[in-house]
Amino acid sequence: MTRSLVIAPQWIGDAVMTEPLLRRLHVRGETLTVGALPWVAPVYRAMPQVSAVLELPFAHGGLQWGARRNLARQLRGHFDAAYVCPNSLKSALLPWWAGIKKRVGYHGESRLLVLNQRLPNPPDGSRPPMVAFYSALSGETGIADDRPQLQLDAVKVDAALAGMRLQRQGYYVFAPGAEYGPAKRWPARHFAVLAEQLGLPVVLLGSAKESALCAEIARAVNTAQPGQCLDWSGRTSLDHALAAIAAAKAMVSNDSGLMHVAAAFGVPQVALFGSSSPLHTPPLSPQAHVIWLKNDPGYVPALDCAPCFKRECPLGHTRCLVDIAPDDVLRFL
Repeated sequence: MTRSLVIAPQWIGDAVMTEPLLRRLHVRGETLTVGALPWVAPVYRAMPQVSAVLELPFAHGGLQWGARRNLARQLRGHFDAAYVCPNSLKSALLPWWAGIKKRVGYHGESRLLVLNQRLPNPPDGSRPPMVAFYSALSGETGIADDRPQLQLDAVKVDAALAGMRLQRQGYYVFAPGAEYGPAKRWPARHFAVLAEQLGLPVVLLGSAKESALCAEIARAVNTAQPGQCLDWSGRTSLDHALAAIAAAKAMVSNDSGLMHVAAAFGVPQVALFGSSSPLHTPPLSPQAHVIWLKNDPGYVPALDCAPCFKRECPLGHTRCLVDIAPDDVLRFL
């Protein structure tokens, strides 16, 4: 039995996209431990093929040489192989210092010495879809864009819902934020108008950075319909957020990490794209409806500027999202 350490990406959406890789490794008999930063570790606890999750004691940014060396010493002799998902040099140091014999990853940031099985970096502008990008680390050929799958224990979900005073299928989830920037965010006023039409409570999820955005939506909704909108942004753990998404009637979100979580749970969802492209990072689920005005032949004038992949709209109008009406989303819910 091969004991393998997987070094996880640091973003929630990317973590979800690694699930097909882990499934491949598990099927061929590898016992998997995932080394993940604390804010993505819950995603890996929702993957049954993962035997253990090692929460890495590293802060965001910085090399933290001492902490990495100390942990590497503790891991010596425990693993036969390592798969490094991020492309950074620091992410590959732990397996190298731990003396893991087989160390697999993309060439990345000058990792000639620290990795001994390196895949060539994809050419600029032609990176494959994220699932295929990560699954290629398995070394298998014929990699398909498999659909990521997450699974939570039903008893734990019900316990989490009871603590949050929710019932399965009795609420909607909105994830109105997007870490990358405002050019990926549907307007708060549109989220509020949509929430007022749904007839069930709406739970707002997001990080502490998105609290002001979520508070704006909640105020607008609850002024008209007191108690209709529950703002949990920055107030709940990712474990509880995953449980809330898994048991929701449906979810509405921008192109974000939580969008990929909903897809991996198979939750009905509407995903709103603006400055980014669903051709590269779509929600991989038959239950997902994508709205992107760029490929809507009935939308005029055509969005020649999309996708721009900018944090803020260079033209100042963000009509790729502003012009998606709440009714355009409502018809899919």
